[in-house]
Amino acid sequence: MTRDAERTVAGEAPTLHHQHVRLYEQVRSVHLERARELAPAAIVYRAKRYDFDPALADGVELAQAGTLGAARLALRSRITRVEIDEPLYLDSLPRTAAVLAVLGMKHLAGAPRAEVATYAIEDLDPFAIRPPRVRSRLRRSVERVLAGYIWHRLDTVVYGTSEADALYNSTFTHPPRRQLTVEALPSPCLCAADLIERDQDSVLFLGAFSPRKGFADVLEAWPAILSRHPGARLTLVGSGELLDAARDAAAADPSIRLIVDPPRSVVHEELRRAHVLVLPSRRVGAWREQVGLPIVEGLAHGCEIVTTSETGIAEWLIDAGHVVLPAAIDSAGIADGVVDALVAPRGAADVLAALPGVDGRIAAGRALFRDLGARA
Repeated sequence: MTRDAERTVAGEAPTLHHQHVRLYEQVRSVHLERARELAPAAIVYRAKRYDFDPALADGVELAQAGTLGAARLALRSRITRVEIDEPLYLDSLPRTAAVLAVLGMKHLAGAPRAEVATYAIEDLDPFAIRPPRVRSRLRRSVERVLAGYIWHRLDTVVYGTSEADALYNSTFTHPPRRQLTVEALPSPCLCAADLIERDQDSVLFLGAFSPRKGFADVLEAWPAILSRHPGARLTLVGSGELLDAARDAAAADPSIRLIVDPPRSVVHEELRRAHVLVLPSRRVGAWREQVGLPIVEGLAHGCEIVTTSETGIAEWLIDAGHVVLPAAIDSAGIADGVVDALVAPRGAADVLAALPGVDGRIAAGRALFRDLGARA
């Protein structure tokens, strides 16, 4: 297929070319990369993430639409399959519910019933926390109803972690007729074999510069890491609310390098070069690290991982010899973990050898719409 013009759906609602739709609240570069390995589909999204690289959009049908725009697209288009955001992703609930309601009305009017599936990795129940304000509690009550409606509309759910499986089946009754778990582990990236010399003293922080990703803790731990491993170098790749702190740290310390919002090709280069990827995620309010895309990408490029037990693949990381720290670890503990990873004797090939042959998210994406008559 030739490049599709990206559309923003406002007053008019054009018809989607594809009958298979991926309805996402946010779209990012990794969605565009995966699109090339999955069945062709239109991606209907509300917003772009900071790491969206338009150079990857070639050949992908993209349509930007809010709640009403997405509903109008569903009304005008022939949709036979729709992959939606998971039901416990609260931000997406109104838009998802509106599209499913439209598809349901079309089915009652005689159209074929659209199959609905989701990939789920949430590991913290957002309804377990009681909001302090009356308005927030009312909103949460509505969100619970919408989440239940979406859950009961699902034909298939593929879990990326066992924690997500346990959470959903304890939160909702009457599970979809087809459930399966495909662990959210990457396969080796095809670029991992490219000839870039790996820097055995290099530490990489990749992603959002935010408290919940442990970014400030990494900066605080860096002097201790440097004192114990004098040749260490820290590369910060990404952006976020603590960008000024990143700039100050890079300006004050020659061992710290900052790369703000680079294209994906540069991200892959930095991943191939780094020895250690650090992402000490923290639980903040109703948010908990589900898996951590930087962790997945670090593994796919043969990096040693230093993270916390917040990630949904913590047990696998421990079994595979990576450094998994307690969730409440302080900066001194993070320094210990990073230094341990820097002196780890194994090479990138050993890290890559432990990974599956097919990327877990690709395998899950392929499983979402298989024969619905067969139980997983």
